[in-house]
Amino acid sequence: MYSDSSIRSLTATAMYPEQKEVQLSLFDRMGVALSGIIAPWIRPRASSFEWIVEQVNDQTEAMKELKDDAILPLARSLGQRLRREGYTGELIARTFALVREVAGRIVGMRHFDVQLIGGLVLLKGMVAEMETGEGKTLTATLAAGTSALAGIPVHIVTVNDYLAERDSDWMRPVYEALGLTVGTIKHGLDPEARRAAYQCDITYCTNKEIAFDYLKDRIVLWDRPGQVRLQLERLYGEASRTQKLLMRGLHFAIVDEADSVLIDEARTPLIISAEAKDFTEQVVYREAFSVAKELADAEDFKVLPSERSVELTDAGRFRIETSPWQEARGWTTRQQREELVRQALAALYLFSVDKQYLVRDGKVQIIDEYTGRVMADRSWERGLHQLIEIKEACEMTARKETRARISYQRFFRRYLRLAGMTGTAKEVAGELWSIYRVRVVTIPTNRPVCRMYLPERIYLTVEEKWGAVVETVRNAHKAGRPVLVGTRSVDASEHLAGLLRDAALPHSVLNARQDKEEAEVIAHAGEPGCVTVATNMAGRGTDIRLAPGVADLGGLHVIATERHESGRIDRQLFGRCSRQGDPGTCEALVSLEDELVTVHAGGPARHLATLLLTNSDRRMTARVGRALFLWAQNRAERLHGRMRRDLLRADEQLGDTLAFSGRQE
Repeated sequence: MYSDSSIRSLTATAMYPEQKEVQLSLFDRMGVALSGIIAPWIRPRASSFEWIVEQVNDQTEAMKELKDDAILPLARSLGQRLRREGYTGELIARTFALVREVAGRIVGMRHFDVQLIGGLVLLKGMVAEMETGEGKTLTATLAAGTSALAGIPVHIVTVNDYLAERDSDWMRPVYEALGLTVGTIKHGLDPEARRAAYQCDITYCTNKEIAFDYLKDRIVLWDRPGQVRLQLERLYGEASRTQKLLMRGLHFAIVDEADSVLIDEARTPLIISAEAKDFTEQVVYREAFSVAKELADAEDFKVLPSERSVELTDAGRFRIETSPWQEARGWTTRQQREELVRQALAALYLFSVDKQYLVRDGKVQIIDEYTGRVMADRSWERGLHQLIEIKEACEMTARKETRARISYQRFFRRYLRLAGMTGTAKEVAGELWSIYRVRVVTIPTNRPVCRMYLPERIYLTVEEKWGAVVETVRNAHKAGRPVLVGTRSVDASEHLAGLLRDAALPHSVLNARQDKEEAEVIAHAGEPGCVTVATNMAGRGTDIRLAPGVADLGGLHVIATERHESGRIDRQLFGRCSRQGDPGTCEALVSLEDELVTVHAGGPARHLATLLLTNSDRRMTARVGRALFLWAQNRAERLHGRMRRDLLRADEQLGDTLAFSGRQE
């Protein structure tokens, strides 16, 4: 990462500054891998940042005596000094004290001491691991406000449009009181609106929107011109490529839910595509789909659910080649026909409606598996989307041709400075360091966490599990406690909603179908007796506030109906309760027929666990069940880690190839 002075210099002089990628030798790669193993054990301690608390508190009285009309002049004065002198301890403390005072006056939220520590960690380009409910949104204003006053544009990146808009609206008055401008990027904005938002001092956006905007700029600057050439191009005025750029460079990013954005979602490359001009392959897709439906499982192909792929056998390849391809044989090769059939098999056996996608208004719309939200205008590549449209009897869209692509790893490494916040980072501290060169610092909580984890309940069948979930909800509802039930898919949430309806239990559902009512559902989720069934939409960043009197009843009760492939996502769901010292309970009700077990635990292990669970006492049952689910999660996380490494390696190799031809993405 660049030094503070280098970032300020590039901000002031360079057009579209970004971090240059370094080609690592084999020896360097080995060193990076070794450092990733060591990093979790040598993480910086929060105590080394505690000096900021005393220095800021020393400024408190002076800031309280500050008149409202003196805030803006002081902010400007501090900004000039930050640009001239850099991030000295005294200047950081004064700026933090000013931001804290402004936040207290304008939005009624004064930063806690632990948030000051978190703000300093962010300013230093690290990941602040803060317990859920500890106020990461407010913490970010310290680092963002200080950097913006120093003249460094800041991107605050979060996981969905709802959070980006909520946080920007919430914190905008604080920034504006300091003389800073705030922009928000969300889906559907036109290029002019995006350009204006990126021109602001602080821009709130989602990881997908900002990465795609960067790719659009890379298409404009396809030959990656140098600084001198870009400056000369500005002389062309409106005809200059610089006038078409959306962003003004990659200066400083603060990534909210950093483990989700930088780790979990890094398995999928980001691709900008355009419609292919030749639309005659529609007939070929239909032929491939027909051939795939005729193939026999196990004999002609093997489905690999854990790797989300299909493997053809020799018998399957023979059947594909001898099938009566009427239109395809003239302009496709044998390898292309096999690939089309493999994609058709994936559409049939690996992708399910209301799990990986919705069908809405006659269109197939992808559901983001990490956020539970619909990804509008996104499509799968290599014909998969068209084959799913055939499967669901939707009108087939045109095939897409790739124009630009990049992985999250390569994109976020291009920021001059990168920082992050999350409640679950220590498990991936090694990967965050080896890939992004950012360290993880665990921040203490402001108040003791009062969350009570109830014993995990494991059932043999899904039917038994759903019955237990309904009974648990009924008991909590009778006691007047609000309940949040987490599910992994739209299909599961609607199945449970049907069971609750049959049991005459009032409830609300929050999933990709009901995304318009999200704010209203969350606003009522902490009221007495309220039952909310939600996908991952109610996971990260969702702040469920308890209504008066609910804390006395025991607070929010959270139920996980399935374990996720990453234990961090489970922790995020449980983190919706017991925020800021409130009481709350959480538990997992799972079965041996859940997807995590059937996909990642393996047949023999599952059968052994079933046998032990059937014939063991209760304590042995809990131990065996926990061991099985932890083993399955561990296998899934190792697989995903390998997929991320493979994607990064392939992306770097592709980048080297394109660089040889004069292009970078």
